[in-house]
Amino acid sequence: MRARTLVAAGLAAVLLTGCAQSVDPIERLGKKAAQRVGSYGPARADGRPYRHWGLPAPLPAPPRVPARTRADRDGLPPVVRRVETSDKVVFLTYDDGAEKDPRFVELVRELRLPVSMFLTDSVVGPGYGHFARLQSVGASIQNHTLDHPALRGLPYTGQRAEICGQQEKVRSRFGVRPRLLRPPYGTYDRTTLRAAADCGLSAVVLWSVSPEGEARGLRAGDIVSMTSGEATGPTLTERTTALLREVERRGLTVGRLEDYL
Repeated sequence: MRARTLVAAGLAAVLLTGCAQSVDPIERLGKKAAQRVGSYGPARADGRPYRHWGLPAPLPAPPRVPARTRADRDGLPPVVRRVETSDKVVFLTYDDGAEKDPRFVELVRELRLPVSMFLTDSVVGPGYGHFARLQSVGASIQNHTLDHPALRGLPYTGQRAEICGQQEKVRSRFGVRPRLLRPPYGTYDRTTLRAAADCGLSAVVLWSVSPEGEARGLRAGDIVSMTSGEATGPTLTERTTALLREVERRGLTVGRLEDYL
């Protein structure tokens, strides 16, 4: 009986010691410091992640019920360079999928950025997992063809194979079928529009602004095309945060392109 009592007492002491060790460090930190403990550290623990990304204020929410662009009268998808809207929004789009900056996923998640990723299968290569993570935090996945050819002038069968092939690739990888096509290099013809319609796409999306020297002229409705950067230049995250500062400076916010098209 005495042995059992000693074992029980020893076990209780161990449990109490363990609990004390788990609490004491937090108590020593103090109440305010304890509130900062988390996976992201002090910079984001005040509930204002925009400051962590160098923004002076949070991005305003876009309108809830935007006006959609209608299809052309002949039934072909419209070609959209910028969105005609009075809403104070611009749209962030990213091409190819060559740059797989892991911090970009954090940026999209923490700021809830409604970005559109136009992917090319031959460029993404084995990196589809990165874009699955982006999709899981709110990015949309759209069509930029299988192999990134200049579509204009190609026969219908070739254009259809490039466009429909990427539709199926995205469906198999992400469980969705894109609604938007961005033709590589921005080149297209009427055959491109026919092939896009036959592949189930509702709009062909070009762009009105690229960040290289043009971002200072941002206007409501602009579609911004962000290309993959050089290995030695600013990262995708750095270029995006610089653009977001300009967006805020002009009293704009970021809208979801798919809500307007």
